[in-house]
Amino acid sequence: MAPRLTFFYIAEPEDYQIMACTLLASIREQFGPEVGAVGYCPEHRWDDLHPAVFKAHEMMGGELRPMRTEGMWDSPYPHGNKIIAALQPRDSEFSAFVDSDVLFLRPNSTAALCRDGHVSCSVAASMVWAGQEIWDEIYGALDMPVPEERIHLMRRSADPVVPYFSSGLVVFPETGSRQDGTSRFPDVWYDTARIVDRIETLENRRPYLDQMTLPAAIRRAGLAWNELPEEQHYILGGRLRGEPLPEDREIYTVHYRSRGILRETGLHKPAKTYLKTHTGVSYVRRLTEDAAEDTAENTTETAGTAAS
Repeated sequence: MAPRLTFFYIAEPEDYQIMACTLLASIREQFGPEVGAVGYCPEHRWDDLHPAVFKAHEMMGGELRPMRTEGMWDSPYPHGNKIIAALQPRDSEFSAFVDSDVLFLRPNSTAALCRDGHVSCSVAASMVWAGQEIWDEIYGALDMPVPEERIHLMRRSADPVVPYFSSGLVVFPETGSRQDGTSRFPDVWYDTARIVDRIETLENRRPYLDQMTLPAAIRRAGLAWNELPEEQHYILGGRLRGEPLPEDREIYTVHYRSRGILRETGLHKPAKTYLKTHTGVSYVRRLTEDAAEDTAENTTETAGTAAS
């Protein structure tokens, strides 16, 4: 029986394949076995995946699938792999793209993330890379009006701004979304991103292309956006660097961006605990290697999504 929701993420050498396993362990810990889980790896890097990553996914009921990324953009754009992953076919009612540097912390449910006719996502933490004038250029290229709605970003947003969302957690229906029922949301998102990527006068479209096109793609697909509360996608780092998690709020999901931040917030230990609970080891590579300590997993600080 197909799951109602499938989580999918990037599992690519070197670091994202390891973080993907910790992410998967947290999915199983907080959502149980009922949800699907798929890690996507660019097909030209498939042979470089560590054997332990395959074993971890098998043990936790997740899948690994290759995807073609070469030639999908006018020029190579690895940061766009999340949109390519979204394009891949899945048989669930909803799918949720989640960045590999995310950890689920509390028991959760599909009902908290999925909403018919909507794309669920959280507002972005900030938008320091451009001013509000860019929206005229973006929506103009798409022959669309700039949305009248205004929102406050998570962090640096004293004044309300044109809707701008994080792409670190994006939940969407898998059925056709336009009135003719033919286009899935990922098809529209990809088409929108390709159009905007060709606006040569638009600065900083990479690596922010996925996020700057997300609200327009939602509208073009005939859907609405469902703003997830910050507790469902709590973005660490930036102005919050070095700050502990708030004690007066129930944080369900953290986007930690780097292992250093994970340690600073005291979340490195529960991350290892989730992995050990569901695989028997605290470090993924130990599933296939006899090592006292995997220093690569223990010390690497990998930057997360720049645009979150």
